[in-house]
Amino acid sequence: MNFKLIINIATHLLRARLKQTIVAAVGVTFGIAMFITLVSFMGGMNDLLDGLMLNRTPHVRLYNEIKPSEVQPIMLSNKYKNSTNFISSVKPKDRGKAIYNSQAIIHYLKLDKRIIDVAPKITEPVFFNSGTIEISGVINGIDVLAEEKLFQLSDYIIAGKVTDLIQNNSIIIGKGLADKMLLSIGDIIKVTSAKGDLASLKIVGISQIGIADIDNTMSYTSISTAQKLLGEPTNYVTDIQVKLWDITTAPALAKEFKDKFDLDTIDYQTTNSQFETGSSIRSIISYAVGVVLLIVAGFGIYNILNMMIFEKMDSIAILKATGFSGSDVKWIFISLSLIIGLTGGVFGLLFGYIFSSIIDVLPFNTAALPTVKTYPINYNPLFYFIGISFALVTTTVAGLFPALKASKIDPVEIIRGK
Repeated sequence: MNFKLIINIATHLLRARLKQTIVAAVGVTFGIAMFITLVSFMGGMNDLLDGLMLNRTPHVRLYNEIKPSEVQPIMLSNKYKNSTNFISSVKPKDRGKAIYNSQAIIHYLKLDKRIIDVAPKITEPVFFNSGTIEISGVINGIDVLAEEKLFQLSDYIIAGKVTDLIQNNSIIIGKGLADKMLLSIGDIIKVTSAKGDLASLKIVGISQIGIADIDNTMSYTSISTAQKLLGEPTNYVTDIQVKLWDITTAPALAKEFKDKFDLDTIDYQTTNSQFETGSSIRSIISYAVGVVLLIVAGFGIYNILNMMIFEKMDSIAILKATGFSGSDVKWIFISLSLIIGLTGGVFGLLFGYIFSSIIDVLPFNTAALPTVKTYPINYNPLFYFIGISFALVTTTVAGLFPALKASKIDPVEIIRGK
């Protein structure tokens, strides 16, 4: 089989029906371009939402959850422990929110090679007071440098700097809270703890996550300031946040840490299960639309090759009469479809990149996402590899059936009919 000759014949057949060839190639180009644009945009959107939610969530969180004791006093009785007991008005176990021996746990976790780093945290409900205004909210006492390293908190600061929290008695409040209380950087806000302790904190920054419920209630201060506000010792911590090198191990490590430290744990997959489902659905929709476009283009190639075989019966008969086998004729028409698929696919990738680049510079300004200035695009090379691969597969399958038909043509019957 002389592939050079086969390609040469296939090229001449394409040039003989140039308009139909261009139409088929444009169909593939359009399909691939739309596929690349859709998955790049949807991938960028998923990355944006991941940054908004998942990147602000620790891979594993250790804490003490308020819950009823699993062992009730009646279960300790030999008389009743094997009976079915109905207990009403069960009260939660008062073990407090503080993590016992938190510094030793943090030290142990920092030495674990599976962990990037650990960020201790204090989360407490408080009241914000400014004049006669009083609003309930939450204050987060954070290790400023560790929080910035693991969660890039500065990405959500629209005024001020995260590092200013290192100053004593400083606070960063949410934009919604600042708007409600008419506060800005440099103002003093009074914060009252649940125990009634009052502290005056200086506002050094304003944050905007993009979720109204959070921006209206959330605030950040240093962990030492939070401990002083609550009247707690320097080892008081309510949460230990862990970031992992391999996030897929989070569920297993959460269970391991729960058993090792006798603490409640939760992994990021459990925390954001509904959110991850939404991201998966959006990706599936994007791929489905792209696949449908390419299949439609494949039907166009199939029809064009079928018509070409019908019109080129004489040429096929002559080829077979001069020594070309059925396999040679089959490869000529498969080569036709591959040339159309490759040409259309390459131009599709080019136009898909151009369309994605245009979307990438379009302004996208919204108060909910202050750090986002343009529409998000993901230029993942995998998308382009999938696009060109599917273009070649689709066009090959579309050309296979006409090629098999052409390979079975009997030259004697064609010539006799003429």
